[in-house]
Amino acid sequence: MSNRPSRLTSGARLAETLGSWRAALRIARREARRARGRTTLVLSMIILPVLALSFVAVSVDMAQLTPGEELDRRLGSADAELRVVGRGPVEQSSDGSGWTSGDRDQPLTAPVSAEHVAALLPEGSRVLPIRRWVPFSAWQGDRIRDDIAATAIDLTDPLGRGLARIHRGRAPATADEIAVNLAARRSLGVDLGDRIAAGDGSRTWTVVGVAELPERLTAMVILHPAGAPPETNPDEVFLADLSGPLTDDVFRQLNHNGIVVAARVPAPPGKLTQYVGSRMSGMNVEAVSTGVLVGGLGLLEVVLLVGPAFAVGVRRRRRELALVAVAGGDAVQLRRVVLADGVVLGGVGAVAGIALGVTAAIAGRPLVEEFIFSQRFGGYRVWPAALVVIALVAVLAGVLAALAPAWTAARQDVVAGLAGRRTPPAHRRRWLAIGVALAAGGTVVAAIGAVVTSQPVILAGLVLGELGLVFATPTLVGLLARLGRFLPLAPRIAVRDASRNRASAAPAISAVMAAVAGSVALGLFLASDDARTDQRNRALLPERTVLVTTGGDPASDRPPTLDEISRPARELLGADTIAPLVAAGCSPDFYACTITATMPAERVCPWQPYEPLSAADQLRARADPRCQHGDDELQSPYLRVAVDDGTTLRLLTGVAPAEVEAATATLHSGGAVVTDARFLRDDRLDLRVEHGDEKRPADSVTVPGHALHTGLGEHWLVLSPTAADRLGLTTRQVGWALDAQQPPDQQRQDELAAVLRPLGSAGVAVERNQNHDDTRPLLLLLAAVSAVVTVGAAGIATGLAAAEGRADLSTLAAVGAGPGVRRLLSLCQAGLIAVLGSTLGIVAGLASALIVLAFTNRRYADSWPIEPPYPLVMPWLTLAVLVAVPLVAMLGAALFTRSRLPVERRLD
Repeated sequence: MSNRPSRLTSGARLAETLGSWRAALRIARREARRARGRTTLVLSMIILPVLALSFVAVSVDMAQLTPGEELDRRLGSADAELRVVGRGPVEQSSDGSGWTSGDRDQPLTAPVSAEHVAALLPEGSRVLPIRRWVPFSAWQGDRIRDDIAATAIDLTDPLGRGLARIHRGRAPATADEIAVNLAARRSLGVDLGDRIAAGDGSRTWTVVGVAELPERLTAMVILHPAGAPPETNPDEVFLADLSGPLTDDVFRQLNHNGIVVAARVPAPPGKLTQYVGSRMSGMNVEAVSTGVLVGGLGLLEVVLLVGPAFAVGVRRRRRELALVAVAGGDAVQLRRVVLADGVVLGGVGAVAGIALGVTAAIAGRPLVEEFIFSQRFGGYRVWPAALVVIALVAVLAGVLAALAPAWTAARQDVVAGLAGRRTPPAHRRRWLAIGVALAAGGTVVAAIGAVVTSQPVILAGLVLGELGLVFATPTLVGLLARLGRFLPLAPRIAVRDASRNRASAAPAISAVMAAVAGSVALGLFLASDDARTDQRNRALLPERTVLVTTGGDPASDRPPTLDEISRPARELLGADTIAPLVAAGCSPDFYACTITATMPAERVCPWQPYEPLSAADQLRARADPRCQHGDDELQSPYLRVAVDDGTTLRLLTGVAPAEVEAATATLHSGGAVVTDARFLRDDRLDLRVEHGDEKRPADSVTVPGHALHTGLGEHWLVLSPTAADRLGLTTRQVGWALDAQQPPDQQRQDELAAVLRPLGSAGVAVERNQNHDDTRPLLLLLAAVSAVVTVGAAGIATGLAAAEGRADLSTLAAVGAGPGVRRLLSLCQAGLIAVLGSTLGIVAGLASALIVLAFTNRRYADSWPIEPPYPLVMPWLTLAVLVAVPLVAMLGAALFTRSRLPVERRLD
């Protein structure tokens, strides 16, 4: 130890600390240059997440428009944007982004004319209408596209020229011209001069330009107002060119007439500005906390992957560190020498990662705008505060990764270090106790989060649980080492080295465990949510049934004839049954009435869905047999009405032939068939027709009834022709029901629609069953991320163990071991990391997901209306990939390891 005084002044203590850190940083810089392989490995693992975070931060900052940029985008060269939201007075925020109506609010029931708005402005002002949500559908080859947005605006007007960017061609100037943006050009496969046909066959447009509105880069077209369909949405927006300044009196005049103003001049102060701001600030708390926890998980993963490299570096420098101790360095200074490695590498990784991330964000800005944010950015800028935080996090990751090796270096035997001998520190049991406590505490926190439905609390519990397993992993490695005596040579050496070098083996195992646990937990939850979605969103039709229907206008739309539809239905779908689909309506307006069945009062659930109920009433509602249906079926469900004599019944319901026969008998007797048995009472159905005219009473009849159980998500009311006549209904055929040989895919449906397209003035729709997004790609992505981490961690740990164990390999070569021993040893070392980490991760992930599902279902068990619980569905696809990954890691380690055993001179 040094002979410095026991007490130092604050200035001397600060000078000593700075001098100690200066020396430690110089040693770290020299060591980084000497061990270039290990330095490159550590830097790559720090640079990659820093690059990704910097890229995201800079892209998000450029995507967030300033108030001035937002107004420039909305206004272009105009003085103000006027949005008509009602007929009565409104109160708006200063920038026009929010508003509220008073008690005398009069909602819009019809479009507002430009002349009406211009009359409220100073004399000499001019306005230009904009319709941003225009209904649009078009034919693309053999299918109708109704997922493309459309905006109607006259871009040839001086007020509209600043709103769009013309890439090629020109702006639409007449009713039969259209402009497409880049995404729509690719999606529709059109170019300048091509024709686009409307989905209803009413008109065509000629593509005259490739233009875009910067706020929407997804597939979109721009129409001239004269070529847009009639206005159906009374929401109106106008650009205004004012003849004078926008004064407070003009603001108040427009607000008094239900018009919200957005201008470069802020609106007069009002009460709404503070309200909107406080609401938005409260909404971001959960998102920020979730982001912090996810970032913490990522930081933990980086620390666990980088930690083994620092641990091996400390063992290779034990003689150097012993010399520092002999020269007078105490435990604090030894820790600083190792921590300085983390500071240097973390700092270099932060600078390099931020530089690369900023460069990538600026260079890739056009692609990010179009394919990720779907809008143009406001300007080239970075987010200095976020980049500073990212840099500090990178340095913190380096320091945390070097923390455990630093404590190990400070406790090493100086004499053993000078002699180059290993002295593995004894593992303390308190780390096992801390790990068990953290795991138990994390379980409790995650359960509480599931009960209170708080995503941040659940994530916090999972983080604590993973930290507990990280602390307990070294003890588990030590327990496995005791089994090494029963293993052959190569696995025995691998287990022994892992136990002796727990500082490098345990973090690698923990990194694999954390990645696998997250993938398994999320995969199980996604699989369970997928199954729950299937329970809630049942198919609307039997899987082989296809309904071909017309547009719905009795005057102009007609379904194809039987001869016209038979050949394509049999050739494309293999349909062996084609039955007419007949609808019922009222005269003279076919759709002016509602046809339904009346549910007996004693079977109607007395509690409305989602109404405020006391805890006691919720329990009674859940226990009431009348309320055991889904929330959309608690009251009388919507019934889709058809008229049939039994010919189409099987195609609509999909029930067994015996049930169809019984239901057909009821239809032949003049009755009706319903697919919800609650409507049936004593084999009778009470039918009801409610007319649009409130003064006209409803018509009711009682007919023989029959109930079918279909298991579908849509309920049918099938009337016999006699029952329809008794209700005074008119009937007409609206399409055909087809029985396909197998469930038709999208291509078959498009081909059928293309063949039937010329047969009617309206488009032909092929109705599909309800479906949801396929989760398999996401499950594969989760498994792929875990696989990359597993293979990477196993490769890193195996490479470091090989570099550290060269002396042992020399001994093996000296005693006559064959070259294949080294390959087998590498295989066992990689297998220990990958298999043990994957096994722990699978167990931890399943346990975490089961806890969350159990407590989530417990919460649903007391909810009203009744919600289906999450079933337990194992993510077999994810598990299969994760089980195969350790084998890949082991084979890779064996293939990429040199079989020649080194022969080196031993110092000890």
